[in-house]
Amino acid sequence: MRFGATVGWGVVIYAIMALSWSLMSTYSISGTLLSRILELVVLVVTTTIAGRSLHLHAWRDILPYSIAWTAVAFVIDALLNVPLIGWQLFADWNVWIGYALVVVVPLFSPQTRAIRETPHRRAHL
Repeated sequence: MRFGATVGWGVVIYAIMALSWSLMSTYSISGTLLSRILELVVLVVTTTIAGRSLHLHAWRDILPYSIAWTAVAFVIDALLNVPLIGWQLFADWNVWIGYALVVVVPLFSPQTRAIRETPHRRAHL
């Protein structure tokens, strides 16, 4: 595993989600169905981009990275939010769904690439 891709993307994913949450709060739509949908879209897009950036072709190769990204998010939550909110932060099921999505969504990123047609492949079609 590459350290930069592991920790770097973990921090980037967390930062983008924190920024999106901050924007939702600024415009008074946090906690609404609209904000949940928008944050879900942001999380899916960001983790898909992160998964694609690895240039790996099998979900088994991506899994250690996505688990590490989730661990980074957990540690940042523990460092930044637990002192303010307390450990009950982790009692919120939305937090755990977010962690699960960070693990699972990147595993599908190889399927988001266009299949290149090669002369060999065209001959079999």
